[in-house]
Amino acid sequence: MLPARKGGFKGPLAEPRNVFRNMTGGLDAGFLLALLCLIRGSEHACPSVCLCVSDTVSCSSGGLGRLPRSLPAFSATLDVSHNHLSWLGPGIFNKMPFLENLKVSHNQLRSLGHGVFLNASSLRLLDLSSNKLQVVEPHYFQGLWRLQELLLFNNRITQVEAGTLIGLSSLKKAYFSLNQITQFPFFSIRDHSHPFLTMLDLSSNRLTRLPWEDVKALPGLVQRGLYLHNNSLICDCSMYSVFWHWSLRAYNSLKDFTDDHTCSISGDQRSSVRFLRQNRFFLNCTVETAVSQPVTVFLSSVSVSAGDKVSLDCQTPLRGAELSFTWLSPSKGYITQTGTNDTLISLLADGTLEIQAAKVNDSGLYVCTALDVKQSLNATREVNVTVLLPALEPFNTGYTTLLGCLVSMIAILMYLYLTPCRCRCCKQPKPPIVPAVTYDPGTLTTVISPYCRNQHKIQTNKHVAFMQPAISEEEADQLPES
Repeated sequence: MLPARKGGFKGPLAEPRNVFRNMTGGLDAGFLLALLCLIRGSEHACPSVCLCVSDTVSCSSGGLGRLPRSLPAFSATLDVSHNHLSWLGPGIFNKMPFLENLKVSHNQLRSLGHGVFLNASSLRLLDLSSNKLQVVEPHYFQGLWRLQELLLFNNRITQVEAGTLIGLSSLKKAYFSLNQITQFPFFSIRDHSHPFLTMLDLSSNRLTRLPWEDVKALPGLVQRGLYLHNNSLICDCSMYSVFWHWSLRAYNSLKDFTDDHTCSISGDQRSSVRFLRQNRFFLNCTVETAVSQPVTVFLSSVSVSAGDKVSLDCQTPLRGAELSFTWLSPSKGYITQTGTNDTLISLLADGTLEIQAAKVNDSGLYVCTALDVKQSLNATREVNVTVLLPALEPFNTGYTTLLGCLVSMIAILMYLYLTPCRCRCCKQPKPPIVPAVTYDPGTLTTVISPYCRNQHKIQTNKHVAFMQPAISEEEADQLPES
């Protein structure tokens, strides 16, 4: 029973305002806060096996066989790792619209239900690592168009089905390492479908023969961040050609794991070679001729002002009259000697690219490829161009300082010489008439001039003595003696 208050309920038809006022009048703040928490509903309660801090819910290592029925709906991070979860059913996260980070690693998951993340479109990070997933099916990640990081390493995955990654348009990093993958849908990754993907880790799997044409068609950022070390690749010229070009561009995926890139000759795992260090097995490949030449990628950067003429040379070790040149620009695309009709940009016979009047949107990476068809050689030069806006003239504070001084001096002179009644033409006030002092010894009354009364007042108020007017000795003698 709630405590009644004097002047409380007068009947069952009392106004709601008075009811609430009488109900809360005798309650302390703590009880009222607990009451409000109960009103919010059980879906906001923190499960007893979990720890809830702010918008983070941690149920890690709680011995859970399934997710708690009620989880705080306002949670942004949910950690249920190191438990015994074997199944995530459809719509299990329907009541968590603000969920951004979900960690379900180190569980017993073997598959995911249809539409499990259908109403969890706010997810940015999904960690399903260290589970028992076997096949990644297309419906697993439906609705996760905001997902940026997907962790699936250390499972038992043998296949990633086509269409699995198509809907993940915001994906930046995907980790599939430490699995048993034998095939991967490289063809589903394109610039328009995955514009932000910069990391695709397929290392430590069972990949043997990759569709190298699909691999070469991957976006440049994906190729730069594609990790394929510790696989069961079979040595062939197609494979070596791809890795040779990546090595030429000094991709970190090859520099950091040079000794971990191996391939087997004729599929025999006992005869594996570190093909990035031992290239004698690929002497019959076409790309080997290019390796014997000093073909390198020249990198440089150029900064120009907008409106200036820019000349980008295509200097490479290749020499001869049979060379053909192709430029790839960030704004114009591919530029060839016969395929451009733009008057503001032209490709000369020696491979020099000229931009007549550079614009800000001409900034970016320009790539020139010099090709020697007869010798099957090519070389690449990359130039990073930055077009700057014309610099504005620096603001000169000297003029403003001088102008401020002049204005200040004029204001001071005006104050000193143009104040009222300083000029000779101004009419001066007449001096006051001082009446004569009369003294009648037969009377008790004394008539004193206004001047003397003022003088007596000034002498009384000595704290303003410095305001007394000067009195001559003659005037002092005429004053009556006290």
